Amino acid sequence: MFDLADCVILIAGGTGMLGQAITQAAAAAGATVIVPDRGGDVAGKFPDLAASGRHLFLDGIDATSEEANGRMVEQVRERYGRLDALINTVGGYRAGKPPHETELATWDFMMNLNARATFLINRAVIPLMIEGGGGRIINTAARSALAGQAGDAAYAASKSAVIRVTESIAAAYKDQGITANAVLPGNLDTPQNRAAMPEADYSRWVSLDRLAQLYLFLASDAGAVINGALIPAYGRG
Repeated sequence: MFDLADCVILIAGGTGMLGQAITQAAAAAGATVIVPDRGGDVAGKFPDLAASGRHLFLDGIDATSEEANGRMVEQVRERYGRLDALINTVGGYRAGKPPHETELATWDFMMNLNARATFLINRAVIPLMIEGGGGRIINTAARSALAGQAGDAAYAASKSAVIRVTESIAAAYKDQGITANAVLPGNLDTPQNRAAMPEADYSRWVSLDRLAQLYLFLASDAGAVINGALIPAYGRG
């Protein structure tokens, strides 16, 4: 467990399976968490945290919208005056067909959800981090970002874009105290993945709780020496 007392962390995608694990772990480590979501009643997903009045839950924040991301950051600025870390888990997967059969709608969906959202979220928080003297950015790419497979052209390309955005931020803002790294998860041990792959050896997959600790390490002072890294988190898969 890392000590994140007095640390203000924005967890984009914080209502997803991985995002919820990170949110709970960050709050348990003492952090103040901000969780946006495009839907409503985000606080209802975290009743214990919401009851404290310490954290911020934002409804109606579309990660692919420039306006919504700007509005989100302004609310963070008004409430806390700073942002110490961004943990970005926004993204999704849609694949399964060879490139010539991949619909343009699938390509656009992956590019919007993975590449565009990451770019907009990162771009929105950087000025606030600069104002505060620095910060930590942790994005979520994927193993597929390193090498495309037969059926995942759109997904692999969109996650490769996440890597390039992360590396560019790491290079551009290192002298302003901002670090940027990307985590590359393998198969996550979730109910959905177990249902989709019932014959798999789940013991080789990545535990959400353990993966959450990796994100918290990168967001902590202990992770300050790491910048521009692509960190594999494949479990034993």
